[in-house]
Amino acid sequence: MHKKNIVTAGKDISTASKALIMLHGRGATAEDILSLANHLHVSDYALIAPQATNYTWYPYSFLAPVQQNEPWLSYALALIEDIVADVNKAGIPSDKIYFAGFSQGACLTLEFVTRNAQRWGGAAAFTGGLIGESINHANYKGDFKNTPIFIGTSDPDPHVPVARVNASEAVIKNLKADVTVKVYKNLGHTIAKEEIDLANKIVWGGDVNR
Repeated sequence: MHKKNIVTAGKDISTASKALIMLHGRGATAEDILSLANHLHVSDYALIAPQATNYTWYPYSFLAPVQQNEPWLSYALALIEDIVADVNKAGIPSDKIYFAGFSQGACLTLEFVTRNAQRWGGAAAFTGGLIGESINHANYKGDFKNTPIFIGTSDPDPHVPVARVNASEAVIKNLKADVTVKVYKNLGHTIAKEEIDLANKIVWGGDVNR
């Protein structure tokens, strides 16, 4: 199972009023995804980045049958739930908790918030979609209450088909999120400055306090 190996940055959680949970991609590190925060409008946030065991949240493609990615997927979702509980205990309510992830971390971000739809602070998924060979609508319930969610991706992308991004958008929108999807032609499997700027505007409200 995934150990609770957390790397933190930004404001101390005991004094912060907002938190950002950041999820790295396959083969990457918590420190890698934390570096993204340098480009986001989150200077007054507690930054929390868990490290996946063996650098991967689950072993196979996010489009594989879910049972092939178990028990690792369930462990990863449970770890995020545990982190959210810790943040709540520190005095930060769920509507002040934000999420950001890239690639495998973006898929995990969307999977967690959509399985637990409520008013979150917001979420940015850089190249990701809901997890599974097909989308299991029974997994997703709740009301996002207009939580701002940004999903950016490339057309084509070697790992994340645009069709899955669009299908994920429909599920998330149905749960009453304020979701924005931006598809970039031939961007490649990366994060572009334009995506970051758009995420800042949509999720972090264009706050210039960096």
